[in-house]
Amino acid sequence: MNALFRTRTIAQWLLVVMVGSIASLLCQTSSAGTLRDKLIERRTQQSEMEQDDSSALSQNGLPKGTRIIKDVAYGSDAKQKFDVYIPATTPDNASNPSSHDNKAMPVIFMVHGGAWANGGKAMGRVVENKAARWLPKGFIFISTDYRMLPTLQAREQAEDVALALAVAQSKAKEWGGDPSQFIVMGHSAGAHLVALLAASPDVTLQFGVRPWLGTIALDSAAYDLSAIMSTKHYGFYDKAFGKDPGYWRASSPLHKLEVPGVPFLAVCSSKRPDRPCDQASSFVQKANGMGMRASLLPQAKSHGEINFQLGLDGDYTTAVEKFMASLSPVVQAHLRGAE
Repeated sequence: MNALFRTRTIAQWLLVVMVGSIASLLCQTSSAGTLRDKLIERRTQQSEMEQDDSSALSQNGLPKGTRIIKDVAYGSDAKQKFDVYIPATTPDNASNPSSHDNKAMPVIFMVHGGAWANGGKAMGRVVENKAARWLPKGFIFISTDYRMLPTLQAREQAEDVALALAVAQSKAKEWGGDPSQFIVMGHSAGAHLVALLAASPDVTLQFGVRPWLGTIALDSAAYDLSAIMSTKHYGFYDKAFGKDPGYWRASSPLHKLEVPGVPFLAVCSSKRPDRPCDQASSFVQKANGMGMRASLLPQAKSHGEINFQLGLDGDYTTAVEKFMASLSPVVQAHLRGAE
């Protein structure tokens, strides 16, 4: 009897140990998954926010003789400013804003990223390689700031960008630029903002933006916010887009695209865990179905590399320049080195 009791006791104790071990293992597995998810989110958020104190723009990183006009205001807020980078050799009509001829320079208008909360117009990775590539070819390069979180949510940030673009177009002749030869470009959150403007003629018309040649979106993962916000997503999206499904839809380039717009190039990283090429592809397919010229350019590069490496020699820059050259004979001539 005592032996039977001891046997049952030992068996019960072993069962308790086994159940506890399994529960502990499951807990550890769950915690590991949660920790892994958090690490991925943190790395993605750091990449999105472009936090790199060593990446401030250096004058040495620009072509010799570059003329910089800093902090051109397009509004009353301290963040409503952009910088203008002008080639050392400018056309003859640069000193005469009233003139307009074939010597006026095309303009690249750049919008930085930073998870709609950080980043800035003077960061080296935003400006240096692009300016080094295109200023010697006779382009003006403009890099703009805009009000960010918590001051403005994402959709309203696009309105700041629209206002900045309108002011830049109105002043372009002062710098020897051609207001009809603008290429709009953005990275990360900035790519979302320029894609949203490309899909929102109501917003651009409201702020007096003239038609531009084309849009280049560098690695946005946010074309369909309704889909993102309705499933598991990175926490920084909540700050930018809130909890209102109506706001998600109004902030989605995919849903705002109702009429064909200017040509569009969606560059996307094929290495990111959140698969930005999937959303970019959906936008491109919808645009093409409407008769809008849109292309997808997947790259086996990180989110940061897609920004920083644009302008360096290689297939990536060549592919982007092929799209740029297709936008107008003026741009094509400048890319070929013609005056």
